[in-house]
Amino acid sequence: MRIPLYRIFWDDDDIKAVVSVLSRGTYWTMGPEIEELERALAEYVGVRYAVTFNSGTSALHAALLSLKVGPGDEVIVPSFTFIATANAALFVGSTPIFADIEEETLGLDPGDVERRITGRTKVIMPIHYGGTPCKIEELKEVAERKGIALIEDAAEALGAEFKGRKVGSFGDCAIVSFCGNKVITTGEGGAVVTDSREIYERLKLIRSHGRIEYGGYFEAGARVDYVELGYNWRMSSITAALGLSQLRKLDKAIELRRKKAVKLTSGLANIKGVLTPKEMVDCRSIYQMYTIRVKGGLRDPLKRFLEGKGITVKVYFEPVHLTTLYRKLFSFKEGLLPITEAVSKEVLTLPIYPSMTDDEISYIITCIKEFMEEHEDEISKV
Repeated sequence: MRIPLYRIFWDDDDIKAVVSVLSRGTYWTMGPEIEELERALAEYVGVRYAVTFNSGTSALHAALLSLKVGPGDEVIVPSFTFIATANAALFVGSTPIFADIEEETLGLDPGDVERRITGRTKVIMPIHYGGTPCKIEELKEVAERKGIALIEDAAEALGAEFKGRKVGSFGDCAIVSFCGNKVITTGEGGAVVTDSREIYERLKLIRSHGRIEYGGYFEAGARVDYVELGYNWRMSSITAALGLSQLRKLDKAIELRRKKAVKLTSGLANIKGVLTPKEMVDCRSIYQMYTIRVKGGLRDPLKRFLEGKGITVKVYFEPVHLTTLYRKLFSFKEGLLPITEAVSKEVLTLPIYPSMTDDEISYIITCIKEFMEEHEDEISKV
């Protein structure tokens, strides 16, 4: 059996949406689908505004620029994340300050965040790991008390909820990603959502060369003006049409993923040395990833074993502060973030996707059980 890490959730409506834009032969960029997707996305998250971008990374960069973060400022981020979270701070000339995570949600530890705040701290930027809400309410309280902006990196968590409220609606703004492995995808793409009119207006300038448009840019006779430095980070109409079609399926995709997660957890829960993901009180995870923790130093051997069985698995994430780039830039060494470093040696992300079959789930469980039972002696020493 060959089981991929993920499969894209799509149908004929996605094809029709793209063909519709292509077949009209015009406005493949800056067409009406852009604003339609932005309105639908803002409504879904429960905020006033959304601005689309060509990637989640561009959205992160733009979010920091919209808050005028720059040289001399500090941005508190997790090291247990995709590197773009930290790199975004470097893009604007500010300094990423790594804080440790807590072990319940694998998100930023609010207590450690507060300890790392200085007079230069401009932003706290947590992630919602694998589609599980972090301790966002506590982080929001710290940010408000200290007068610091809060940007949610919700790249992996569109549709996740805390106390019935969608993640992405807690911060000054939040970013989402539509990259290929996300619950819904446009191949590449992203967006920033916010309740702030000021942030919204700045984001529109930043993504399109700092341009104010009086009418559409490609309309004959349209007048434009450039008021600040900006970038070419726009999403195409083709991509937005696909995004609209995908967004209509988001809740269905989430429910299917949650059902698969229940079956995985049920089958893995009693295997010694394996910790399954837990859904915290008042949280609703979308299971963009299903990540177990493997004890006894057995993560890497288990990874190799599963790959040999045709099961694709991946380590999400290796610590950003220990990458070659960040060691070179900041001389980071092991020991800076003890929980992050310990967790990163145990995590293993298993396949999960809406079309996953019961046979595939059973095969994954059987293979993990077989391996862990063969290494029971090593686990018992921990």
